[in-house]
Amino acid sequence: MLKLLFWSLVAANGALFAFQQGYLAKLIPDGREPARIAQQFNADKIKLIAPPKPATSPAPAGGADAAPDLEPVLARARAEQEALSCTEIGDFDAAEAGRFETALAGLALGDKLSRRAVQTAASHMVFIPSLGSKEAADRKVSELRRLGITDSYIIQDATELRWGISLGVFKSEDAARAHLAALTQEGVRSARIVTHGLTSNRVAFQLRALDADAKAGLTRIISDFPRQQARACQPA
Repeated sequence: MLKLLFWSLVAANGALFAFQQGYLAKLIPDGREPARIAQQFNADKIKLIAPPKPATSPAPAGGADAAPDLEPVLARARAEQEALSCTEIGDFDAAEAGRFETALAGLALGDKLSRRAVQTAASHMVFIPSLGSKEAADRKVSELRRLGITDSYIIQDATELRWGISLGVFKSEDAARAHLAALTQEGVRSARIVTHGLTSNRVAFQLRALDADAKAGLTRIISDFPRQQARACQPA
């Protein structure tokens, strides 16, 4: 037992001596940093690479809060809405336009009423030639009403037709001739057909945002102008 202890101490002392003298360096690496670096291959060529940055999307022109220009879309919507609440009536010649405007005065429409000039193609009017004075024209209108003809008006333009009586204006000559034939059968003998120029200036009235009372009044007035048409206003 003593021998085993003796030789164990001798072996331990020998190992300690060998370690201190560096004989065991190849078997037991030095844990210090310079020693590890010395054992690395091409340590001076090692480079640290930073991790890649995440890609970012380019900001939209005009800033992050930029939005599509909606103004043209809104403008069209406003124009369409205005057209839906707007009624256009026409197309009147100068004399009829005056009568219609006078009839509308009782509705007190103010800026809800506007006029629009309209260029129309050549037209054909069935008429009774000038009777020379307003009094004579009024008497003739009364005669026509007794015959059941109420669609007429006295021409007051400063032309050779002044104080004549219009019995209808038509876009085609055939329609005018058919109307003249019908009037002849009803007893009108002095009516004629005249063709206006290639274009004529006429008037349309636009009425906007009418309330229920104004619409009712307008309906009554339009009934006195059977040749005129009511339609939706066209957007500008």
